[in-house]
Amino acid sequence: MNHMKRVILATTVFFILILTACTNNPQGDSTTTKGDPQTDTQSTQSDTRELATNDKEDNSVVKPLKFDGQVYLYGEAHSVEKILDKELELWKGYYEDQGMRHLFIEMSYYTGELLNLWMKSDNDEILDGIYQDWTGTLSQTPEVLAYFKTFKEKYPETIFHGTDVGHQYDTTGRRYLKYLEDNNLQQTEQYELTIEAIEQGKKYYSGNDDKYRENMMAKNFIRELEKLEDTDVMGIYGSAHTGLDELDFTHSVPCMANQLADAYGEMIHSEDLSVFAKDIDPIRVDKITVGNQEYEASYFGKQDLTGFKDYAFREFWRLDNAYDTFKNNPRTGDSLPYDNYPMLIEIGQVFVIDVTKTDGTVMRLYYRSDGNLYEGSPSTDGFEE
Repeated sequence: MNHMKRVILATTVFFILILTACTNNPQGDSTTTKGDPQTDTQSTQSDTRELATNDKEDNSVVKPLKFDGQVYLYGEAHSVEKILDKELELWKGYYEDQGMRHLFIEMSYYTGELLNLWMKSDNDEILDGIYQDWTGTLSQTPEVLAYFKTFKEKYPETIFHGTDVGHQYDTTGRRYLKYLEDNNLQQTEQYELTIEAIEQGKKYYSGNDDKYRENMMAKNFIRELEKLEDTDVMGIYGSAHTGLDELDFTHSVPCMANQLADAYGEMIHSEDLSVFAKDIDPIRVDKITVGNQEYEASYFGKQDLTGFKDYAFREFWRLDNAYDTFKNNPRTGDSLPYDNYPMLIEIGQVFVIDVTKTDGTVMRLYYRSDGNLYEGSPSTDGFEE
């Protein structure tokens, strides 16, 4: 049992990282919500608010912060249709009811600028080019393409602000630079910020420096925010970037939203939408016998364990109407946080997990949701059959 515990705890850490980390793609990864973004009254802060707005490696440059609006951040799991639909619903409310127009996104500066050009054009040539540049990323899906077209069709005055480092700098970045050069705009802020974003991208990808990227995302966000001064904005980023009290997923620096909250206080609000990715129905219903009793078992699919020596994958079932039978069974001492599961978890449920090794052998494990925490996170507890 001690060996199994070590295996599952290692797997737990792995999947916590996988499920919360943001991928290095343009669409941008649990958060804390400070205030209700629909009802909070606008906060004000002194004009003496200041922040070092450079790259966090040299804190000598200090500027007064002028922005005095509200920022409503939403953390997502990337390219999940239910989450995309929820984001559009939220934007509809802000756009139509509150007159909001500025949308901050987990994309590069030049991608946001190209999207703004596309919004004013009479065709989809620009969007099609961006979409082609997303080959191999989570953003190149029909759902994401339809998502952006909805902005143009229903919310045509939307202004995008890309604040990530320079992804696709040799394709999308190069294309926007050419547009600026063709229109004699080399001496503009757009040109300067495009070069800066490209350099950020090159530096990030030269060593996959996630700490650097997180700091640049905060810096770039603040730069764009300060241009608006007293305008409310919405932001959509991977949930790894939107926890108001969280570190980045490498646990090295405060995440983007944490840095924003440090600068602007109660003006920053955050809500995690990634839970919608787990609001799924079972793939099928099987029969599983535990002890001498057969149970209906809702099957929720398979997770790849490639990269763990000797382990191939694991599969998840929820035993229906089984909690009262097993609630007093002795615990094994193993814990598996909710983040590891592909579906939503409620207190008072029982789960069966089969861990399959590369040699074909299967290890069956049992968990129940008693309402306990593991290192501060809601977690299921292993129990003996």
